[in-house]
This record gives sequence, structure tokens and C-alpha cells, in this order.
Amino acid sequence: MRLRRALLFVSLSALFVSVPAAGQLPGLPKGFAASPTPAPALDPVAEAAPDSPRSTVAEFLGLTRAGHYAEAARFLDVPTGLSGRGPELARQLRLVLDAGLWIDVAKVSPFLTGQLEDGLPPELDEVGTITGATGKPEPVRLIRKDRAESPSWVFSRSTVAHVPAWYAALDNRKLLDHIPAPLLRPGPQQLLLWQWLAVLALLVPAWWGGKAFGWASRKVLLRLARRTATLWDEALLLRMRGPFTLGGTLVLLRAGLPFLGLYAPAEAFAIQVLQAGAIVAFFWATMRAITVAGDVLGEEPWATANPGARAFLHFSVRFGRIFVICMGFLAALAALGIPVNSVLAGLGIGGIAIAFAAQKTVENFFGAISIGVDQPLRVGDYVRVSGVEGTVEKIGLRSTRIRTLDRTLVTIPNGKLADMQIETFAERDRIRLAATVSLAYGTTAAQMREVVAGIEALLRAHPKIWPETVVVRFLGFAESSLNIELMAWFQTTDVGEFRDIRQEILLGMMEVVENAGTTFAFPTRTIHLVSGDADAAPVR
Repeated sequence: MRLRRALLFVSLSALFVSVPAAGQLPGLPKGFAASPTPAPALDPVAEAAPDSPRSTVAEFLGLTRAGHYAEAARFLDVPTGLSGRGPELARQLRLVLDAGLWIDVAKVSPFLTGQLEDGLPPELDEVGTITGATGKPEPVRLIRKDRAESPSWVFSRSTVAHVPAWYAALDNRKLLDHIPAPLLRPGPQQLLLWQWLAVLALLVPAWWGGKAFGWASRKVLLRLARRTATLWDEALLLRMRGPFTLGGTLVLLRAGLPFLGLYAPAEAFAIQVLQAGAIVAFFWATMRAITVAGDVLGEEPWATANPGARAFLHFSVRFGRIFVICMGFLAALAALGIPVNSVLAGLGIGGIAIAFAAQKTVENFFGAISIGVDQPLRVGDYVRVSGVEGTVEKIGLRSTRIRTLDRTLVTIPNGKLADMQIETFAERDRIRLAATVSLAYGTTAAQMREVVAGIEALLRAHPKIWPETVVVRFLGFAESSLNIELMAWFQTTDVGEFRDIRQEILLGMMEVVENAGTTFAFPTRTIHLVSGDADAAPVR
């Protein structure tokens, strides 16, 4: 749940926070976002002449952005039939330019005479075209006026005459007509205030609509999946709620994008962000698919019968999820137009410094890979590692945890563990019984032969004995006992079962010794005291 919300938050934040300005900024390359810090009104470019076309466009956009439509109307050559509607036409022209024409102010002529090489009369200067109602491009032009009471360059009369028709053709015209003037001013990230409110209003229904879309899609697909003989398709669909919800949310956001009234480069960039969100949804689904594949394969007979394969499968699933996350992150950056090669190069340069600080972490990570491939131990194994003896509880990417017999938890970094001598008791195919039976001095040779034969017969009669090697031999004369060497293997890997067998065998050996008429030895020592008379008998 937390991962789903985080991915959705990142996608939506990238969409609406990274969108460029709703207006045109001087010198801004086409298709790229504006500066994070919002600029107030647009000032004429310093290199431009005060009465140049560039100054006119910059001042007009700056005044309309601030809501000063009456002052901006002096940059319009209003036709006679539209006289008295200057402020309204200035407002409409600004909204039309936002929706249909992105003017790069830096490319507008900075000279007082305008652009003389454009093939137009010297008094005209064209800044772009807008598609009219007929589908043909209609020019947006400035005309030079030599009257002292007005600017030298203003929007031409023919251009202003087309403004009502251009404005009427806007998809969100009815919405713009009812928006208060203060909400048409720019807010954070250069989006208009009404656009920010529309964003907030669109997020909630898009999210719930995405959830409904994901629920309905999974319901239909689950009905189809239940008709198949396999189980993995149902398990996969049950885990796809998050990716389906994100996909439906992105579709609804794309459908609602035209209502925001973004100008063309901003809308193109917003579509790029939506594409990045779609990539996130795809790789999110891929990550869930890897998890489901690991669960399904873990139930296969070859995995359940082989603990090593099951442990390696668990490690492979974790590594695959991390790999998919990294690839999805790079693919999303590429969809946003960020050069991935530069990112990788930056990571490479930063990696040199990080490598020194994180060399132990990297060592432990590759140690985990080495353990996962070589399988010297697995979760649940009873092991002895450098004096530590216990059951392996977890093999992580950084360390391995061992639960000792005292119920303490010992954590060993994987980098060190990969270089240690690991003794794994779980790999035994049988368990050895090794002991020395000590009989008391005074045991006769016949009794010794009877005890040796009886113990060997006792061992060979046990159903769990490994018959190829059973050693019961008279070992030698010790200081206070006659020793018999005993060694045998029992065909079990369960320590608890072995302890029961060992107890049974030891009790049987006691009966053999008792039946032979002898006893077990215990440590004794004979002291001889010698008196002054050498011929005297020793005292014991």
C-alpha cells in the first residue's frame, strides 16, 4: 500500500509540478520547463530597443500576466467595430496565445525597424500563426505606428479582429468566461491559479476513477483466468491492483489535460510525464510479476525437494526486483527527456567517491551474491561458523543472522562470511556415533571378546545402522582401564532422532557389559609405599 501511494505521488507530482509555465518567457528554449522560481512581470530584454517588436510583446505579456488588461490594451490596434473592448480583447488575446501559440520572446526582432528580411512590408512583423476556424494558419502580426501617444509597435488591426473568433474556438472557453480575473494570474511554477485549482480538483476523481478502472479490469480478467488450468495467472492478477489503479489514473489525467488549457510545449511535456508514469506502472507490474513467478516456482516439486534451489530462487527474486526498479527509474528519466547517459556518467563519477565510503556495503552485497550462488548454507541449516554454532534464520543482502542454542542472535557480514570456513550440519547424509568404552582392569580376555562381539552385534542389529562400516575393537591398555574403540554411522539427518538412537545403543551396551560379568572402569591410581627394608612387601 505504501509503495503504491509513493509511486502514484511521484508520478502526479512530476506531472503537475514539472509542467512549464502557462505563459511565454524570454529566451526559454521551446519545450523545456521554466525556472523553479516564478518571475513577476516580463521586462523588455536589455539588448532590445525600447520601441522594438520584442519590447512590445514582452510588455504585453507581462501586463496581461499581472491582470492589467486596460494598460495592455494600448498595444492593440483595435478595429472600429470592436472599439471600447480593448481590455477584453487583451485578455482574450493572452488566453489565445497561451492555448495556440507559444511565442519565444528572444526570437522576436529587437530592432526598432523590425525584421526586414521576412518578406513583409517594413511596417509589419509576424510573430507566429494560429490555426483558425477554417483549419488554415492565420498570422499574428505587429504593425508599426508613428503616433507619439501610442507604442511604436502594436498588434495589427487584422490580428485583433481575429481575436474573438480565435477565443470562441477554444475548448475551455466557457470555463474561462466564468473564471474570476484574479485566478487568471500566474501562481507557483508559472501555472495560472485556476489551473492549480483544476489540478487539485482533478486528482481526487482521477484517483478514484483509476481504482474503479483497475477493479473492473481485474474482475473481467480474473473470470477469464479462472477458465484456464494454470494458477499463476490468477495469482498475478490478484497482485496487479496497484499497477492497474495507476494506469487508470493516468488515462483519466490524460483525458482531463485539455481542460487545463496548457500551451502546446507545456502540454507536450505533460504528455511526456504521463508516459513516464505509464513506464512506472509497467515496471511496477513487472516487479509484481517477478514476485508471483518466485512464489509459483517455489511450489514446484524440484524447488520443494531441493532446499538449495529454493534458497537461490528467493535470492534471485529479490535481486530481480531491485534490477527492475533501477531499470524503471532510468526508463522514466529517459521518457522525461533527461539524458540517461549523463545520469549514468554522473553516477559513475559520484560512484568513485561513494565506493570508498560504501566499500563494506558493496563487499557485503557481493558476498551475498557469492553465498547465493555457491550455497554453503541456507535458511534453516544448522551450522558452525568461526566458533558460532546455531540455526541460520536469515540471509540478507548485507548480513546473515544465526540463532544460537542460547537463543541469542549473531549477525555476520556477508563479506566476511564468504571468506570463513562454514561447517553445515544440514548437508550430512548420516550421523556418526563415536565413543570409547572403558572396562575395569580385572576383565578377562574371554569377557573382553564377549563384550566386543556383543556390542558389534547390537549395532548391526539396529535398523538405522549404515552396514558398510561398523568398528568395535579392543583399543589398548590405558592407565586405569581397558579401552574399546566404537565407531558407527546411522542413516538419519535428524539430530533429535539420532539422540534417541544413541541413548538406545548406550543402554544396550550397558546390558552387554553386565551380561559379560565385568564392569566399567573409573579413574583409579595404585600407590606403592616402600619401607626401609627392601625385602618388605609393598603397602597398598
